[in-house]
Amino acid sequence: MTTVSDRIRTTHVGSLPRPQDLLDHLEAKETGATADPAALEARIARAVHDVVARQRGIGLDIVNDGETSKTSYTLYVRGRLAGVGPKPPERALPKTAQHRDLMDHPGMIERTRRINEGLSWFNREKPPAAIGPVSYGDTTAVTQDIAHLRTACDALGVGEAFINAASPGVLTKFVPDMHYGDEDAYVEALADAMAVEYRAIVDAGFILQIDAPDLGSARHNQYQDLDDAGFLRIAARNVEALNHATRDLPPERMRMHVCWGNYEGPHVHDIPLATLHPVIMAARPAGLLVEGANPAHGHEWEDLARLGLPDEKVLIPGVVDSTTNFVENPRLVAQRLERYAHAVGRERVIAGTDCGFATFAGPHNPVVESIVWEKLKALVVGAEIATERLWGRRAA
Repeated sequence: MTTVSDRIRTTHVGSLPRPQDLLDHLEAKETGATADPAALEARIARAVHDVVARQRGIGLDIVNDGETSKTSYTLYVRGRLAGVGPKPPERALPKTAQHRDLMDHPGMIERTRRINEGLSWFNREKPPAAIGPVSYGDTTAVTQDIAHLRTACDALGVGEAFINAASPGVLTKFVPDMHYGDEDAYVEALADAMAVEYRAIVDAGFILQIDAPDLGSARHNQYQDLDDAGFLRIAARNVEALNHATRDLPPERMRMHVCWGNYEGPHVHDIPLATLHPVIMAARPAGLLVEGANPAHGHEWEDLARLGLPDEKVLIPGVVDSTTNFVENPRLVAQRLERYAHAVGRERVIAGTDCGFATFAGPHNPVVESIVWEKLKALVVGAEIATERLWGRRAA
């Protein structure tokens, strides 16, 4: 995550569509059905090779494993964190907050419910929960993720790749606390636990991407009862926990994704990027991924131009939307990149996507698989056009 003086590089946020037969394997694992662990790992290895090859083939500079082995960017920790297990049947779940903007439009809630019916393994009434002291338990899964991506990158000649990991703050929503009884203590424990995974990724030579929607979307769902000042205190606490967990890792080997929820909706209650600016800029990762393509946040390049970007940071704005089947014209992609380049400096911009295209594995994701790849092609071509305009020549 360093500056580049000759062109606009390209990447994306993380999750990509999984093959259907792999989804069947993952669902069997998640639902407790009979599954052959060796067969599953072999299928994951092939899928990682294929998804890396496809990213490389369309010209993406910084690739990943598509989060192929995971059913979700958060719930994957259920097999990795000790102290996390099924919710005790006698215990009631903490209150789950609906997105505040959807509460204004009940029709959208019903539409979202119907879409998510295809997610048979994702039972909101039976989430994993913290039922004992949390620590990082079995490292087998993260070791396998690293090995699969390393094998694919070496075979395909890929030089720069990243692996996603959940932030401590976002896990407080998806893995509710039923042990600590104090959210500050729970976040601290999660930070200490996830630090093991963070270090493993960096030590393996990959870029660590920390997914932290808790710094954006949590304002209008998990903490919607607070005012902005109260939420900013929560966000600052979560950044402090993240910084603690990564305190020994080089900032330039990390990037952080902030978003306001990867769903189609009004987003009229999203907290502005300008309000979050002081908090998120205090996070240690040098790379910052933010939404910049969807209509709710496409204007915020103006705020970055006004508020600035710390000298040590690189901006990775979303210039392709992850919730619509429109394929962005490469000229539009270039125009968006040029705005950010003029706002923070061309050397400090990498082209990205608003969010992942398959945040939760399954058939419910809004963008059709073939269109995902068309959008990523438009991203690459748009970055080439922006390079030509910003430097007066085509990318090498």
